[in-house]
Order: sequence, then C-alpha cells, then structure tokens
Amino acid sequence: MQYANFEQFLIVSRGLQSITIKGYVDAIKRMKNKIGSSPTSEQINQYVQELYSSNYSYSHKTNTVLAIERYSEYMNNPIKFGRQRKPRQIIKDTLTEAEITKLIFNAKNIRDKTIICLLAYSGLRNKELCNLRVRDFDAGRNTIRVIKGKGLKDGISNISSDCTKIVLNYLQNSLITQDDFLFKTYQKNQMTGWTVRRIVKKTAIIARIQKRVYPHILRHSLACNLLLRGANVVLLKNQLRHAHLETTLCYINSIVFGEVSQYEKFSPSYL
Repeated sequence: MQYANFEQFLIVSRGLQSITIKGYVDAIKRMKNKIGSSPTSEQINQYVQELYSSNYSYSHKTNTVLAIERYSEYMNNPIKFGRQRKPRQIIKDTLTEAEITKLIFNAKNIRDKTIICLLAYSGLRNKELCNLRVRDFDAGRNTIRVIKGKGLKDGISNISSDCTKIVLNYLQNSLITQDDFLFKTYQKNQMTGWTVRRIVKKTAIIARIQKRVYPHILRHSLACNLLLRGANVVLLKNQLRHAHLETTLCYINSIVFGEVSQYEKFSPSYL
C-alpha cells in the first residue's frame, strides 16, 4: 500500500513534523501486517486491546493509538480510544560521577572524548548533539545553543569550564568553520545518532562499565548527579529544557540512593 496520501494528510491537515509522520506511518504498517490491509473496527479494537495489555512502553502504546486515530480520520471513519494512565517513571541505572569519569578518559580520540563530555555535562539529546554547529558553542559563556530541539524548541544548556576546554582543544585540531556541524564522521558527513550510540557503547566496554550505557543515560545521569549535589529542580528543568516541571520531577523519585547516602552521613555510630 502507498502511504503518500496519508503522509500528505498528516502534513496539511494536522501540521505534523516529519519524524512524527514517519512514526505514525510505521505504526500503521505494523498494524496492517498483523491484522490485514483492510481491518474492520472490531479487528482494530482487538489490536488496541492486545497493545494495551502488552509490555510495550507507555510512549509506544500512546503513539501507536494516536497513529490509528489519525489514520481513521484520514479514512473518514474517525475512532477515538481511551488513554491509559501514565505510569510513574523511575530512572534506573544512571551512571555515577566516577563511572562517567572512566567513560571520558577511555575515549579513543579527542572527537569521541568531546562527544561524551558534551552529552555528560550538557544533557543534550542524541539528535540535538548531531545537529550542533560550531557557532552554537559559546566558550565565553560556557553554553551550548540548541536550535530546533525536541518539539522544535530552541534553548540554551550550560556546560562546565572543564568541558569547554575539551571542546576548544577539539576545535583546535579540527579543520571546520563556524557553519560546519560540530561533529562529523571520518567521511566528513554529519554525525548520525546511530554513530553516537556506537561510540558511547564501545567506550563503555573499554571502560569496563557493567551497566547498559547509551547517549540518553548520560542525560539522566546529569540530572541525578546535579540533584545529589544540591541543585534545585528549577535549575534542572532549565538545564534539560523541559517544557513542564512534571517531567523534571521524575528525577526526584529516582534518586532513592541519595536518601541512603544522606542516612549514612547522619546515622548514629553505635558500633
């Protein structure tokens, strides 16, 4: 089946962005591969019931249901489904400061070291890092400017002065201009998210970190480590460029180990 008309509908009638459109089209393809190219309302309801009963993530379930609703609108047979309650998110297996230090110092070259440092200190998302240009780095203010980040929002993320020094060292050894992408492949192409994931994963193996390590865990780790050092939730919200404070609050619920650490600090010495 050709999905060009459906994509046009999503652009013109719903004003959606390309990444969202691709996700919706892929969701409809998965549904049709499972229940047929001309599903009945009963089959679709059964599909959604099985989806809601599955172990897929909340976001996967919600985005799939949204895709089906948009597709039903396109087919002039609108369907509206109920929404499951969003579970309370707990961020697990974040990296300690010592583990991130090991990760940084086991990078195989200055480019990979700079990538890991920026992810760790700024909390940038993978795609945001890949879209950075040299001009988005402000050494004087120790900041990174994010253009059209998640939700197409612009923003500013801070980095440490130590991170700034590493970026400057990287730039001194790179033949790139202000308009160039900050990171490129060895073939001089724009860095892709897949390449960044591979760099982070391989470096973690070299560093002998036993946890699952991927770019976004460095964002989670920054949030938890800032909180453990006493940062307030508003600073954290601004640093991660969250649209809603509720999104930031999930990190408060995720640092139970911080309470244990505080208990060890203040507990009486009986033995």
